[in-house]
Amino acid sequence: MTLAEKVVRNANQVTRGDIETLQGHGFTEEQILDIILTAASRSFFSTVTDAIGFQPAGAWLKQTEDTLGTDSFRVLMVGRSYEADQSAR
Repeated sequence: MTLAEKVVRNANQVTRGDIETLQGHGFTEEQILDIILTAASRSFFSTVTDAIGFQPAGAWLKQTEDTLGTDSFRVLMVGRSYEADQSAR
């Protein structure tokens, strides 16, 4: 998740060392590219939904957080904060 978070928040700071760290954990270059593409795609999608004012259903947010786990959910939930709408969750 460290690389995914770095891609989302500071993509210009991803280094060869970040890639080598994942390779040291057994990830292939293709798997690392998948991580980067997924994080970047999610960030792009969040930017678009923020710009158009999209509000996801509280039930969807809860299900997604339950599926991903809270830590992963928070890393991937970039952009507008939906936590203020606790009543919908």
